Amino acid sequence: MSGHSKWHNIQKTKGAADAKRSAAFTKIAREIIVAVKEGGSGDPANNSRLATVVAKAKAVNMPNDNIKRTIDKALGAGNTDNFEAVTYEGYGPGGVAVIVDALTDNRQRTAPEVRHAFDKCNGNLGAQGCVSWSFDRKGVIIMDNSEGELDEDTVMMDALEAGAADFNADGDALEVTTDPDAFNDVVKALEEKGYVFVSAEIEMVPQNYIVLSDEGDLKNMQKLIDMLEDSDDVQNVWHNWESND
Repeated sequence: MSGHSKWHNIQKTKGAADAKRSAAFTKIAREIIVAVKEGGSGDPANNSRLATVVAKAKAVNMPNDNIKRTIDKALGAGNTDNFEAVTYEGYGPGGVAVIVDALTDNRQRTAPEVRHAFDKCNGNLGAQGCVSWSFDRKGVIIMDNSEGELDEDTVMMDALEAGAADFNADGDALEVTTDPDAFNDVVKALEEKGYVFVSAEIEMVPQNYIVLSDEGDLKNMQKLIDMLEDSDDVQNVWHNWESND
């Protein structure tokens, strides 16, 4: 994934993301609950999945009190939340590959909702594996260098010494990529050096991108992303649309 593409998407959606901060925190809280239950521990040091979600939460400025409260809730004997991870795959307008990660307590609610979004936006929901083969699972860490405060060579050396697989500087964005298994160690090492992240999570990174030129396809693709992200059950929407706006 190019730094430019990732940074462009962050900049483009920043206003909307700020407006939906509460909803974003709610979705991350759901991920925390699942991570605690499946990992069997509320300590990120002993639960790698929880450590990954906590890194994501901190990158979007989720308060530490919220994180701790959610972990405590997940550990509570009275907590009956029971979510399962479900992945949907399909094609958006113009053949854009789309992967939808969801956490749901009711598949009979989530599946029709996801299918409706694809149908409504001139896309189609496909079978499991129909597009995921064209994505790679990677840890992706983005830092904002719009003020020029970070020295690119220093960040690169710090990232590679921490175990990162690659580094890319593109305009205002510094992007560090890692193997999924090394992600938590790299995040921890960079945090200890005082780095602050715009985003930090394990992503499905496309091997290639599609540029849409048709106005209708452009509108429908953005609408599809918005509809999916507005769903309470949808955690992430990955796609290979390269927007050049």
